[in-house]
Amino acid sequence: MGVLGAGRIGSAMIRALKSCRSDLEVYASGRSEETLAKALRLGAEVSRDNAYVVRKSDLVIVSVKPHNFLDLYNQVPVDFWSGKLVVSVMAGVKLETLSRVLRGAKVFRAMPNINTLVSKSATAIATNDNNSDDRSTVENVLRCFGSVYWVPEEYLDIWTSLVGSGPAFIAEIIDGLVLGAVSSGMTRDVAYRAILDMIEGTVKLLRELDSHPIEVRDEVTTPSGTTIQGLKVLEAKGIKAGLIEVIETSFRRSREIGVEIDSSIKSKINW
Repeated sequence: MGVLGAGRIGSAMIRALKSCRSDLEVYASGRSEETLAKALRLGAEVSRDNAYVVRKSDLVIVSVKPHNFLDLYNQVPVDFWSGKLVVSVMAGVKLETLSRVLRGAKVFRAMPNINTLVSKSATAIATNDNNSDDRSTVENVLRCFGSVYWVPEEYLDIWTSLVGSGPAFIAEIIDGLVLGAVSSGMTRDVAYRAILDMIEGTVKLLRELDSHPIEVRDEVTTPSGTTIQGLKVLEAKGIKAGLIEVIETSFRRSREIGVEIDSSIKSKINW
């Protein structure tokens, strides 16, 4: 299989693929020597020639920056795409556009996140391909990155803001908790490790008990105790409303970028 664009997310996918299926032949392209050298260290055969990677692969993951997508249109002969399974992880490039540019390919859109590095991504997939074998093949590959969710294409902008950007939001919250512990007298190292364990344990509790977050909150909260005092601050600071706004604002920007990118591509190609 091939990975076009072995940059940050591309190299994460190569790492996950080789960790999951060490015998898998992976071909990767990149623009810089540094990118190619990293992909080579991860076990891929590398090339600057996108056409070569497409020709050698039955399934191709397109991980180039969206504004570089038309380079593929210019660099790869149209007939090279015919019959290929193509999974785009580019934000904003719609299935319709992919199908028109990569003529003859069976196209899918996927949205993994940086947690692919540790095979714990939550990856959304959308397609208009109803062939069960094609869908199964793509799903089996993407399961190397973590969990997989089949969604309508219109969910992908929301997914980008919630799951794609989500690790940054969670990391910011974790940093705030660490600083609070440090301010109260705990060392940063102990606070950081304790918070990671606390979050991991809370997630496991929610999953295994199939609990709603409010149930866990109420279970921990006792009358006139420490938890209710902290919750009062969260309420006063509008943290929950702020988190809602974070996702909504990020979603709007994701959608705007998608419209800009798709319009730009369509304006440069004679349909």
